[in-house]
Amino acid sequence: MSNINRYAALFEKLANNNEGAFVPFVMLGDPDLETSYKIICTLVDNGADALELGFPYSDPIADGPTIQKASIRALSHHFKTADSFAVIARVRAKYPDVAIGLLLYSNLVFRRGIETFYAEAKQAGVDSILLADVPLREGTPFRTAAEANGIKQILIAPPNANDEDLAAIAKQTQGYTYLLGRAGVTGAEATATTPVHEMVMRLKQNNAAPAVIGFGISTPEHVKAAISAGADGAIAGSATVNIIEKYLDDVPAMLQALGEFVSVMKAATR
Repeated sequence: MSNINRYAALFEKLANNNEGAFVPFVMLGDPDLETSYKIICTLVDNGADALELGFPYSDPIADGPTIQKASIRALSHHFKTADSFAVIARVRAKYPDVAIGLLLYSNLVFRRGIETFYAEAKQAGVDSILLADVPLREGTPFRTAAEANGIKQILIAPPNANDEDLAAIAKQTQGYTYLLGRAGVTGAEATATTPVHEMVMRLKQNNAAPAVIGFGISTPEHVKAAISAGADGAIAGSATVNIIEKYLDDVPAMLQALGEFVSVMKAATR
């Protein structure tokens, strides 16, 4: 299936089944290359509707301590951008239909060159890219490269967006809209507090791509609340990465715990 159509196919299928999307986030290379691949396969095998994958970075300003430590673990094994693309290519070969999104920082893109990075992402099988530190007004070069490579450029809808910004976000985001559950950095410790229903309605009024809520999603109850409020899905990052950190010394137990977590989180979308 072409990467252009994976999100559309996913959300159409979910709508027909009257359920939302569950999207786990993990850091590529955490804790090492081979375990990272096994982790991602476990997520898909246990019901993840799509994937959001991070690239290890030394200064992840939008991330809380859990995901910062995941970056450090990956970087301690000298895990590079090329390694990230190699893992993604393996995942794409095994799961040709699953939507794969990246959440990363612009310096990693600039280092390789915008056009080169997006071309490499396309070759690896990436469907979407979200740059956590690029504001709406500076996104044109990235959106241009994304369009040239058939990649969806995901934009964040923050809880304090005014009507003009929200309309621009709705017009420019593709694949899905990343709806912030709260202001601040990522973390499982704080729950989502944004009035999701109001934000979702504003996005729908602007014909935005499906709204998927992230930040503060860590329990099935959070997922149910997000879907009930009208969101099309939920992303869990720190809660997923916390499981990896808990079982660093026991990979089989880690994979079992991750599988159980994804299964109950996915069940909450129905």
